[in-house]
Order: sequence, then structure tokens, then C-alpha cells
Amino acid sequence: MKLEMTGQMRLEQQMKLAPHMIQSMEILQLPILALQERIEQELNSNPVLEIEEPATPEPAETPEETTAENTDEKALGVKPEKPAVEDFERLERLDDDYKDYLGESGAFRAYSSDEPDRKLEAIKNTAAVPESLHEYLTEQWHLVDAPDPVKKAGIAIIDYIDEKGYLTVRLEQLQSKDRNDFSFEDLKKALELVQKLEPPGVGARDVRECLLIQLRQSGDDTSFEAKLVSEHMTALLENRLPDIAKKMNCSFERINQAVTRLSKLDISPGLQIGRNTNYPVTADVIVEPSDDPDGFTVRLADSDIPSLRISSYYLKLAKDVRTTQEAKNFLQDNIRSAQWIIDAIEQRKNTLLKVSRTIVKYQKDFFDKGQLYLRPLPMAKVAEDVGVHLATVSRAVAGKYIQCSRGILPLRKFFSGGTEDEAGDSLSWEAVRGKLQQIIDAEDKAKPLSDDMICKKLAELGIKHLARRTVAKYRKLRNIPAARFRKKY
Repeated sequence: MKLEMTGQMRLEQQMKLAPHMIQSMEILQLPILALQERIEQELNSNPVLEIEEPATPEPAETPEETTAENTDEKALGVKPEKPAVEDFERLERLDDDYKDYLGESGAFRAYSSDEPDRKLEAIKNTAAVPESLHEYLTEQWHLVDAPDPVKKAGIAIIDYIDEKGYLTVRLEQLQSKDRNDFSFEDLKKALELVQKLEPPGVGARDVRECLLIQLRQSGDDTSFEAKLVSEHMTALLENRLPDIAKKMNCSFERINQAVTRLSKLDISPGLQIGRNTNYPVTADVIVEPSDDPDGFTVRLADSDIPSLRISSYYLKLAKDVRTTQEAKNFLQDNIRSAQWIIDAIEQRKNTLLKVSRTIVKYQKDFFDKGQLYLRPLPMAKVAEDVGVHLATVSRAVAGKYIQCSRGILPLRKFFSGGTEDEAGDSLSWEAVRGKLQQIIDAEDKAKPLSDDMICKKLAELGIKHLARRTVAKYRKLRNIPAARFRKKY
């Protein structure tokens, strides 16, 4: 067996993404709020990048402001009756001194006491961190009058109440053999006191107990509702009202009144207190009706996005022969990075605007007439019209919203498959789900339609060949219960 090493040449092509291309793709898929945060980070980290302030006309100086009497300096002027050589020499010396001062002090920005401090305003406008449910209950518990063992047991119980307000462990698990601070009886007494705290229903171990706690604290006569929940909760959830009416010897009307009253109770009382995890949704694109031939005007909601530029001072400093090579390399790297971010933001604007205009062109009926007229629109078609890759369109619409007369909607909503009705008109699956919703809203609640019957109704509207399991799937996507749960007695 012979071992040897040989050289080999191979010709191949590889595609590599340059850093500025990667940054451009990252900027493209950022929503407007994330883009604002990214720009703020770049401004803080890159010294050559600055905000381009809008040009404001300077007020004309009045003669009184420029007279020699209002200044302490010697007036610079040219008198026609005698040579002004000294004046011109003094002007040249002043210009040289000014350049030297700039070179020593570095870049500066004019500051006005009337200019607002953006960071200070941001701190003032930032909402305080809301009080958590645990802190809210602990603060109330400190005011409860109870023996010391019960107080300690109550603190242990509050530690195991989740964000919805439910006790997540059994009382037996809270009694530790290694601790003699409280007994099991102390835990039971503490739980009774915890369940009297605000918000009503907190400290319950299940939905049944949560409803019963709120009924006891309502102050009205809720004996019928309490019996309905405590003895017939399972049948109530399964909408078996005839069985309940027979066992409780009452009418359907009485049960329906109790159900209406129970529906006003909160089964997640803890969510009333604590952090608000709902993040704001800001539109990236605004569509407004207009007199244009297309019928709509499409514009970007980028009024809060600042215009960026590269500092002219640092550009001159990078070209100055007196600047050290190390400083030049530092400035050139930052100038290159600043130019990349400026180009990426501009490319994001152009791409998003082109994609949005193409969407409005194809979905014009939706903006005119509503959801039932949403048409199938593959991303490949939009990419072909805009002249970009399919992945570029996907990144351009990711996490972004459009504001129109129909509300604030995600851009991805306008891309979906679909089917055709008998008339040959294309309908998106979203439009089909809208028609399904209309059928269910118009049904007789005493005799709700089954999924098979909904299929037949859709076929009558021209949407044929739709399977029953597809109807059931769309019904679940709309959070519509099955027929037996929709029945009204």
C-alpha cells in the first residue's frame, strides 16, 4: 500500500454574502419600532453618523444688531478713502485662528438652551413598572389581622399563586416536615383569608372554585348560580341544559339568566393586576383613498424615522494629511459602516413601498368592498412584479402592518392561496372563512348547522368541493364552537 500526497486544482463558483448585504437584509425585515431602536443604537456607537436636521431659514439681521455700537469688538470694514491692508490681514489671521481652534477642539454641535433633551423626555414619558400580582397580594396580606403562624402560611400560599390568580399546588405540599412555622390547619385558615383579597376569585384552585368565590363576594342573592356551578359544572360546560333543568326542576329561561350572569365573572382574575404584555402595533404602511386612477394612495409611515448623514467634519478629517494613519483607519471603518446603514434604510423604504403598492393593486377589491373580496395572491407574483427575489418579499412583509379603512392588518394577510367559485371568480381562503362566519352568524341558534350542513350552504354560494374536515378546521381557526355548543334553548 503506497501513500503519497498530490496537488489538485479545482474550478468552482461560490456565493458569499458581503457584510453590507447581510446588514441590508436585517434592516429590511425590521418593523418600524425595531428600526427606530436600531438607528438609535447606530447613532450611539458610530461617531461619524448624525441626524440630518431639517433646514430652517435664518432670520435676517437688523441693522441695529450689526452696528459697531452693539459689539465690544473692533469693526471690520473697508473704507474707500484709504487702503484697508491692515483690515484684510486681520481677517486672514482670524480665519487661521478659527481653523486651529476647530482642529484642537474637534467636532462640535451647536447647543441651544431651548432645544429639548430627547433622552430626558424619553425618561419622563416612560411608564413606571406596574405592580406585580405577587406584590399586590403581599401588600394586602400585611394588613390582614391573623395569628403569626397563619400569616406565615399565607405568605407561603401567595408565593405559589400564578399570574392568572390560581393556587398551583395542593395545601399538603406546602406543609414541610422540616418546618414547624405553621400547621395544615393554619394553611386552611390562611387560604380562606387569601381568597378574600382583591381581585375577587384569587387563590382558587380551579375554575369552579374561582366562580364560587366571586359569587360569594358579589353581595347579591346568588344561591341559584352557586348551586348551578357547584353541582352541574360539567353539564353546563357541555351545554346539556335539558338535563340541568330536569335535575334542578327549573325552566330554561332561569338557567339562561344564570349563565348570562356567570359570563360576566372573570375566570382569570390575576390578569387584572401585573405587567401588561401587550406590545404596541404600529403601521409601517398607510393606504388612503384618493382621486388617483388606482383609487388609493400608498405611503410609508416613516415620519418618526430620522434622516441620517455622515458628519462632514469627520469626512474632512479622514482626508486630512495631518491625521494619523490609525485615526484614518478608524474613521474610514466608521464611515463605511455609516454609509451601509444609510443605504440599507433607503433600500428598505424603496422595497417596502414597491411591495405595498403591488399588494394594493392586486387587492383593490378588498380595500373597496371588504374581507369577502380578498383574492389569492402568491408572493412569487409580487416578487415578479417588483423585480426582486421571493425571499426579499418575504422579509419585506415580515412583522409589518398596513393601516387602511379596514383597520391595521398584517401585510402577510394579503398572501394566501384560494379557490374559484362557480362564476370563475378567485376567492382566498380568508374570504372563504369570512363566508363561513356569515353563515354561522345567520343560523337559527335553536337549530345550529352542523359542519356537513355548512358545506352545503357554501356549495349553494358557489364554493364547491370543500371537505367537511376543512370546514371544521376553518371553524376552529375562528374560535367557533361545534353545533351542540352553539345551541340556544
